[in-house]
Amino acid sequence: MPECRECKDEVTKLVTVKVAGKARKVCEDCADRLREAGEIAEASESVMQGMMGFKGRR
Repeated sequence: MPECRECKDEVTKLVTVKVAGKARKVCEDCADRLREAGEIAEASESVMQGMMGFKGRR
């Protein structure tokens, strides 16, 4: 059985998720957590750029 690289549990199915430009094979639960963390990081970066008056984009 495949093993999740995030939580190290054996699962029936792995999902591929891009994290910081790299593809990672993790279970469904970890994939949801990583997606949420990515969305939060993106939103916080946007807020910080707005506070600092940054007009460009990376």
